[in-house]
Amino acid sequence: MGMYKQLTQYHRYHIRIYLKAGYSLSGVARRLGVHKSTVSREIRRNRGHKGYRPRQAHERALARRFSAAKRIKMTPVMIELIGYYIRQDFSPEQVAGFLANQP
Repeated sequence: MGMYKQLTQYHRYHIRIYLKAGYSLSGVARRLGVHKSTVSREIRRNRGHKGYRPRQAHERALARRFSAAKRIKMTPVMIELIGYYIRQDFSPEQVAGFLANQP
């Protein structure tokens, strides 16, 4: 259980099955090979008016994943561009603001 892994649709359906069978959150986590906080967080984030529904939970998780802000990687081109603006007397804040607005 040492490494983090994202839950799959398979995991979400099994969470529902194990909860219906009466397993505790710790029991569900043990059976899936994930930390109990992962199961707890999954249920908290994706519980609707009718309880935990795996298909809707998976759709919500995918929507959150794809709408999350993407990190800009520091490629050699990006480093050169930052250096260029700094040499032009832009402040680091101005460079960050300018680059944040670029596609």
